[in-house]
Amino acid sequence: PCQPAARRGRCPGSGCGPRPPVAMALSPYVLAMQELFRANTRSREFPAHGAKVHSVAWSCCGRRLASGSFDKTASVFVLEKDRLVKENNYRGHGDSVDQLCWHPSNPDLFVTASGDKTIRIWDVRTTKCIATVNTKGENINICWSPDGQTIAVGNKDDVVTFIDAKTHRSKAEEQFKFEVNEISWNNDNNMFFLTNGNGCINILSYPELKPIQSINAHPSNCICIKFDPMGKYFATGSADALVSLWDVDELVCVRCFSRLDWPVRTLSFSHDGKMLASASEDHFIDIAEVETGEKLWEVQCESPTFTVAWHPKRPLLAFACDDKDGKYDSSREAGTVKLFGLPNDA
Repeated sequence: PCQPAARRGRCPGSGCGPRPPVAMALSPYVLAMQELFRANTRSREFPAHGAKVHSVAWSCCGRRLASGSFDKTASVFVLEKDRLVKENNYRGHGDSVDQLCWHPSNPDLFVTASGDKTIRIWDVRTTKCIATVNTKGENINICWSPDGQTIAVGNKDDVVTFIDAKTHRSKAEEQFKFEVNEISWNNDNNMFFLTNGNGCINILSYPELKPIQSINAHPSNCICIKFDPMGKYFATGSADALVSLWDVDELVCVRCFSRLDWPVRTLSFSHDGKMLASASEDHFIDIAEVETGEKLWEVQCESPTFTVAWHPKRPLLAFACDDKDGKYDSSREAGTVKLFGLPNDA
C-alpha cells in the first residue's frame, strides 16, 4: 500500500511513482468548458426540503432531478427552460432518506434508502409508493443494476441485500467483515464493487457474488466510487483527500487528483466521461479533466458538499451542501438543491 506521500502527486496504487511536473497546453475541450463555465459562474438554489439534503440524482433522460433529505422525504423536480420546477414531494419513510437512485433506463422509477430499515420504490407518474421492502438494518447506500433487474442496498451493519426489482423480494444477502461504504455494479453488470474502511476496493463476480479481487486503493478509508458512462474508468474518493482514477479493464490506477484537503465524500462523471466532479468539506467542488487530471473549474460553495451529480446529457451539475457548522445562515442553506452551469441570466 502507498504511503501518505500520495498527497504530493503520487498515485495511491502500489508501484506508482511521482508524476513529473510537465507543462502542458490546455486541451481544446478544457478551454471550451472553461469559457462556458466562466459565462455561467453563478450557482442557483432551489428550495427542496425542510432539512439538509443527503442525495441528489438525475433520471436517465435528464428531465427530472430527485433529492433525498434528513426530513424523511424525497422531492422530484422537472428541469424546464434552465430552471428546476418542483413536481412532487414523496412521503412515507420514518427516518432520514440517506441515498436514492433512478432506474437505469426507465425515467419514471426511482428508489430511496432510509434509516427506517426499508427501501421504497416510487413512480413519478403518481405520488404513491409502489413498493416498500423491509430490510434488516438502517440503510445508508443503494444502487440499481445497469440491466434494471436488481437493487442493492447496504446498511450500517455492513450487510448488502440484493432485491429483485420486479418481485421486490430479496435474492441474496451478504454480510461483510469490513466497513462497507459505497457500492456499485460495473457498467457490464458482471461485477460488483464495494469501497471499504480499510482503504480497499473489493470486487465480487455477479451474480455469483464470489470474491475476485481486493485492491489496496488508498492508505485510509475508501469512501465513494463511481463508474464513468463510457465504461473506461472508475473513480474512488478517500479520507486521504485523494481521488484515484482506475482503468476498468486493467484494474490499475492511472491518475490521481489531489486538490481537495478534506475526505472526498462524493464523485460524479459528466455525461461524456470527460469531466469528474469531486467534493468534500472543502468549500468548493473540484472539476477535473479526466484524461489529464488538470483542474477545469472550481464551483464555490458556502459549506461542505456531500452529494454531486452531473446531468446525463449536458454540462449541468446538481449538488447539495451540509449545514452542520452553523457559521452561516442555515435557514437559507438547509434543504436547498443547487445547479451549476445554468446561464447567468436564466
